[in-house]
Amino acid sequence: MRIRVRFTKTGKIRWTSHRDVARIWERTIRRVRLPIAYSQGFSPHPKMHFGLALSTGHESVAEFLDLDLDEASEVLPKSADLVALVPQLTSALPVGLEVTAISVIESNATSLQQAVESCEWRIEIRGVQPAEVAEAIAGLLAVPELMVTRQRKGKDVTDDVRPYLLELAVVGFTGDGTEIDAHLATQPRGLRISELIAMLGAGWEEGRVRRLNQWMLLDGARCEPLAGPPGATSAPHASARAS
Repeated sequence: MRIRVRFTKTGKIRWTSHRDVARIWERTIRRVRLPIAYSQGFSPHPKMHFGLALSTGHESVAEFLDLDLDEASEVLPKSADLVALVPQLTSALPVGLEVTAISVIESNATSLQQAVESCEWRIEIRGVQPAEVAEAIAGLLAVPELMVTRQRKGKDVTDDVRPYLLELAVVGFTGDGTEIDAHLATQPRGLRISELIAMLGAGWEEGRVRRLNQWMLLDGARCEPLAGPPGATSAPHASARAS
């Protein structure tokens, strides 16, 4: 049995690394006595499958985790029990990590890292006015190519990252700078938030960054990895938004 968990990472815990969050989840699963399945071999580990790693310092209201449960366990939760599991897990997690939904998914479902094809972000750029950011966005979206050179396996590799910019729009002034919404593709490699800001303006400084959602493609339609009320057991919902 495989379940998918949607959770948030907000507040001070955003400074906790992805690896440490994984350790927190291991302890939480033991604390609530969830019958997690373990790998075979000399050093068994719990079968936990995280989605796209969130950079340290960034917040998110749309993180996902797949858990394989032990089918032979006498305390294997039923679908109806998942509703109660949402607050149970949240109460065992540190402040800032909150479970918002759980669903049973197919045990052979494509991994989150492979299935997620884009993410939506709310990004603050400090010390810059909205009009200046809007002008930079218009210029960026108008060009046919955006070449970025990166280090990959010790070598410089140049990629055209223009296809990763699906949507960019100014939200408004924050008092410290300007917030934008960015919808960025993640396949095959994706675009870092720091790279996007550097392309918008040399020397511009990143402020608060929050991941708002992650999107998959299901039969050609954009859908969330998990949507609906806590304890939902249906397949991922198709999105009504345009691709």
